[in-house]
Amino acid sequence: MKKLILICVLLPVSTLAISAELYGQQTGQYLGQLGGSKYNANSAKNPYGRYGSKYSAGSTNNPYGRHGSKYSTGSINNPYATNPPVIRSNPYGGKLY
Repeated sequence: MKKLILICVLLPVSTLAISAELYGQQTGQYLGQLGGSKYNANSAKNPYGRYGSKYSAGSTNNPYGRHGSKYSTGSINNPYATNPPVIRSNPYGGKLY
């Protein structure tokens, strides 16, 4: 009985996924989710998705884009960036606005 109660208490906690999301600091532009599956359409790790493709203008993986260039002041790849993207976490999942 104690094991059943413990499972019932821990199951909802273990299924709660904390969603970390990336936003452009200056623009507030949504740049995708961090962590999770690379197959998620909103993942910054998905090489074929809007936020992970090296060809997408809004991707941090685009070496010529505002948020991926090593020369841009708003880039995650520029160690001297003055306005790099910010990470926000959402304990309830979904997009933060």
